[in-house]
Amino acid sequence: MKLTPQRLAIIDVLVEKTPLHPSASFVYREVKKHAGGISLSTVYATLKELSRQGIIKMLEFDRMENRFEGNLTDHINLICKGCSKIIDFKSPISINSKEVDKKARFQVTDTRLDFYGYCQECRKK
Repeated sequence: MKLTPQRLAIIDVLVEKTPLHPSASFVYREVKKHAGGISLSTVYATLKELSRQGIIKMLEFDRMENRFEGNLTDHINLICKGCSKIIDFKSPISINSKEVDKKARFQVTDTRLDFYGYCQECRKK
């Protein structure tokens, strides 16, 4: 993957905004502030390619815009139903994919665990 100024600007936003799990439109707005000269389609294509390469993970949703994250370790995504914030939570419980493969004869290629509820700020409201 060739490192262009546009791709570098997108990566910079992802690194700076890692805890936010940004959407493509958020990344686009942030890149436009600093770099200008980029289209939304370039942002989408770059995020898709970074995801395909395994550099970031795309979180697809039915009821909200897809998000992107750089945390590729096993964790739980805590998704707020009030403000749509996504928080990473390191689970004390580990599921061994090799054990799943052995017992269920199912080859695990990717994992994702989401918990839905309300963040501390939304619960105060």
